[in-house]
Amino acid sequence: MMLATRTLRLLTGLLAAVGAGCVERTARVQTQPPGALVTINDEEVGVSPVKFSFQWYGDYELIIRKPGYETLRTHHRIDPPWYQWPPFDLVAEVLWPGMIRDEHVLPTFELTPTTQPVIAELVNRAVETRTDALSVRGELPPRKPRPRSAN
Repeated sequence: MMLATRTLRLLTGLLAAVGAGCVERTARVQTQPPGALVTINDEEVGVSPVKFSFQWYGDYELIIRKPGYETLRTHHRIDPPWYQWPPFDLVAEVLWPGMIRDEHVLPTFELTPTTQPVIAELVNRAVETRTDALSVRGELPPRKPRPRSAN
């Protein structure tokens, strides 16, 4: 009887150690146009389209950058599947004899091209800023404000 109990415990422990489950969590980020640098929670994960691993479910901050396009800052929530809710997560994480793959595809993020300012407007703004700075120091009289164009 004692030998049967020991054998059963040994087999149970061996089965739990060898057949322990695991969940691989990945998410895929796509952009339009592709080739943008993707940063998730202040960590660069690669160039789109990119697939990255994550450890927890919840809200993720995304920063997407590409030369010639405006930087996109947004959030995306990754919700857990039913088998990651307690008490089912114990079975999926510890007792399930194999790998469970939890793959998420985030929506495609559209990037907006940047617009270049007109050189003349840029020069005028620089001259106005310089004039304002000098007038504050008392080196020039204050300028008369002029209406801005509605561009």
